[in-house]
Amino acid sequence: MVNEKLIVAGFGGQGVLMIGKMAAMSGMENGKEVSWLPAYGSEMRGGTATCSVNICDDPVDSPMILRPTTLIVMNLPSLLKFEKNLVPGGVMILNSSLVEQEPTRTDITVYKVPFNDLATQAGNERGMNMLVAGVYAAIRGIITLDNLYDAIDHAFEGPKAKFIPGNKAMAKLGYDYGVEHFCQK
Repeated sequence: MVNEKLIVAGFGGQGVLMIGKMAAMSGMENGKEVSWLPAYGSEMRGGTATCSVNICDDPVDSPMILRPTTLIVMNLPSLLKFEKNLVPGGVMILNSSLVEQEPTRTDITVYKVPFNDLATQAGNERGMNMLVAGVYAAIRGIITLDNLYDAIDHAFEGPKAKFIPGNKAMAKLGYDYGVEHFCQK
């Protein structure tokens, strides 16, 4: 039974809303019921940005998430604000490129991923959001890489289609990183 409650949090310009949108669209591609609720500060780039994503087998009762099962933390203010809300036994995916502080909770599973560093090494800083979505898919297993590819195809239609190959490459890089570092049996 899938009842994922995901919060993605960071600052404007990190692709936080797109990460959530890709998770939601991928969930739809996987036949799940979804909701996507973006929220951002008035500053946009550089201001706060969060989104809430429900991915469920059953209809979503509310797009609001108070107690996430998964939290993607892209910066320190997001760690400080949202860590306490994560359910016991929840999953935190932490951008270790920008967040040096350790989470204080011992009842959650934390995956540290140097997202900014990986995107820079790949030569595609703007594609970091797809890298994050790929890591999320690998770690959580609620969406597949193929679901993510289908979501990318739908999100980047028309004039934006030129971004599809680069976004798919970053999603695969993230997925492969997640499998290699966190999902080995």
